[in-house]
Formats: sequence, C-alpha cells, structure tokens
Amino acid sequence: MFERLFHLSENNTTVQREIVGGMTTFFTMSYIIFVQPAILSATGMDFDSVMAATCLSSAAATLLMAFLANYPIALAPAMGHNVFFAFVVCQGMGIPWRTALGAVCISGLLFIALSAFGVRRAIMNLIPYSLKMAIGVGIGLMIALLGFQWAGVVVDNPATLIAIGSLTKPYVYVSGAGLLAASILIALRIRGAILIGMAVSAALGLFMGLLHFQGVYSAPPSLEPTFFQLQPFQALKLGLFTIIFVFLILDLFDTIGTLVAVAELGGFMKNGEMERAQPALLSDAIGTVFGALMGTSTVTSYVESSSGISDGARTGLASVVTAILFLLALFFAPLARMLGAGIELPGGATVYPVIAPALIVVGFMMMRAVKTIPWDDPSESIPAFLTIVLIAFSFSITEGIAFGVISYTVLKLATGRFKDLNVTLLILTAMFIFRYFFMKF
Repeated sequence: MFERLFHLSENNTTVQREIVGGMTTFFTMSYIIFVQPAILSATGMDFDSVMAATCLSSAAATLLMAFLANYPIALAPAMGHNVFFAFVVCQGMGIPWRTALGAVCISGLLFIALSAFGVRRAIMNLIPYSLKMAIGVGIGLMIALLGFQWAGVVVDNPATLIAIGSLTKPYVYVSGAGLLAASILIALRIRGAILIGMAVSAALGLFMGLLHFQGVYSAPPSLEPTFFQLQPFQALKLGLFTIIFVFLILDLFDTIGTLVAVAELGGFMKNGEMERAQPALLSDAIGTVFGALMGTSTVTSYVESSSGISDGARTGLASVVTAILFLLALFFAPLARMLGAGIELPGGATVYPVIAPALIVVGFMMMRAVKTIPWDDPSESIPAFLTIVLIAFSFSITEGIAFGVISYTVLKLATGRFKDLNVTLLILTAMFIFRYFFMKF
C-alpha cells in the first residue's frame, strides 16, 4: 500500500526511513504547538482552542502535502505571520481577531485561485528579489524584538522607547538558559534545538517556582471558542484589502521560498523547476483556509522539514507520520498551557520566559537572508534597508513593504533603470502612495 501511494522504491527510500524522517521533522517544528497559542491568546483568543486549531490545521495541511504532492514537507501556522496577526493587525490596528481570521481566509482563497491557475511565477515577480529577502529579515528582527521583550531583557523607556531591563530577574535567567542551550545545540548542528531549549527553560522555571506543573496529558481541548468564528464579510466591509494583500504576499514568499530550499536539499528539482509544485502550493493554500476556519493564522510550509529530509525522508509517507504526531499532540494540552504561561509584572507587562528563546532563535534563522541582498547596488540595498528597519522599528510588516516598494520605484526611476520595474510594481507603488496620502481620512 505504501509503495502504491508514495512510490518508495522510485524515490530510493524505505518505510523505516520515512518514519524516522517524519518524526524528526515533527520534533524539530513542534515548538509551534506551544508558541502559537501563546501569541494568538494576546488577541483574546482562547489558548486551548488555538492549540487545538494549530494541531488540526497542521495535520490537515501536512496530509494534503502527503497525498497531493507526495513530498516530505510539513506545514503549520507560520512564525512572523502570527506576530503580524496578533500584534500589528489586532492590537496595533484594533481589528477584532474574528475579522482578522476572515482576512486570513480570504488571502487563502486567493492563494488557492492563484495556485489552481498556475500564475504563481507572475505573482512572485511582483516584488523584486532584494525586497523579498529584506521582508524576511525584517520579520526576523521583529520576532527577535518580541522575544527579547517576552524574556524581560528589553523593556519600555520613556526617553529612548526601549532599553535593557534588569538582567538579575529570575525570569531572565529562565529565558537565558533556554536561549543558551538552543544556541549551543544549533552550533553543534543537533536537531530539535528550539524544542530542547524550551525544555531547559521549562525545567529551570519549574525549579525556580515560576511555572506550575498542570499535568502532561488530558482529553483534547474544545475547539468551540474559535471554530468557524471568522468574519470574512466584515473584513471586506472594513476594506482590509491592504492587510489581505500582505497576508497573501507573505504566504506566497514563505511557501515558495521554503519549497525551493527544501526541494534543493531533497533533490526534487528537475532542470531548475520543482516537480509537482502546483499541488504543493495548493496544499499550502488550502491549509491556510482550513486553519482560518479552525481558528489560527496563516498556515505555510516549514523549512524545518529539511531536518527530516536530512534523515532520509523523500516521500509523503514522512508527512503522514508528522501529521499523526500533530494529532497525538492534542492530548498534551496541560503541557502546552504550562509552557505558554505568562508571568505578569508590576506595571502591567507580561513575560513568557519559555516561549521567548524560541522567538529569538527563529529571528536569528530568518536573518540569514540578509547576505543575499546586493549591498553594493544602492538602488537595491537602500529600499531593502528601509524595508528591514521599518518592519522592525514600526513593528509593522505593511509599513516596511510600503516604504521598500515606494523607495525602490523612486530610485529606479531616478537612476534611469526602467527595465527593473514592471507595470504591476508601478501600480502597487501608486496604491501605497495613495494610501498614505488619504490615510488622514
């Protein structure tokens, strides 16, 4: 049956290799089970329900990848997208989480249409390469900043906006231990570094009395608080087209970038093209819509799948194993609640000492793309720089993209490099300028 479904011999693999690879991928990316509900609960969403939605949407999307595309690529709610959803759209712009879920769903439906009609290449050419890389780097810095804030290392300061906090607090020790452990494991190239780092923080937090043991397993949590709570028509009524566009563009960038990187590692590229790219993209798009229906932010392909591929996974059977483990994780809600617990500080701030190391390490991983930006070409690097710093300093992916696109177009026009521009990019620039001009209304 496995041979017929996944063509194991054709892909030079075995059932044992696929099982090991699928388990490796799961444990490498399983931190999202604890991180996702901790982030989205800041919007008022139910922690347990978000955890259930995360597990179910991850399992469903990964199974789609297994059976539609036959790739050992796992999917889950995307880091960066969840921060944008919770802290920029919901908290920063005051959009209710149900409406924001509606915007995510619409972006997923648009992604399905683009994947079905095979126009992904045209969409990817919409944003210049240097800006694509800069967006990822900027999101990485934004995530890292949130991680340091949740660790208690970075605090508010009326004079400088932010400043270093007290490094002698117990919760800083807890976060620092997890970050140190994860960093050492990454340097030693040991897989599952993020999860192990969180485990170190959790153990120290329990020892110091900052965390409270609530058990390990229980019946799966109820999905009712978030199930089908999205409001897509409200998102359209409020005119959240820019937010929908950003959700769509981020999903496209994350998905295609991850698929290309993982395909290169696994040898899935033929003549520079990824075989079965369309069903892979479709799996990702459907996963986003399904996740919004369940109650979680954008679902996308995870680059952590490369860990399973490095262990020999080559087919969708590994993805089936990963999906099964996501479903089993539903029974570990008490553990998720403990790891995602926040500690309220005097003054109203809250720290999340176990989650913080994961955010900082993910931010580090996303920074790697900065080396691919052509820094010797100012017409490319200045817009990339503005994109990076505006995303991080304004804590808004939308503003970073807007500043990057506008400055890119202006510099190309000023230097006479018209061939680097396309009609769609010019239209997008005009839309962003129009948005700022009429923002006061």
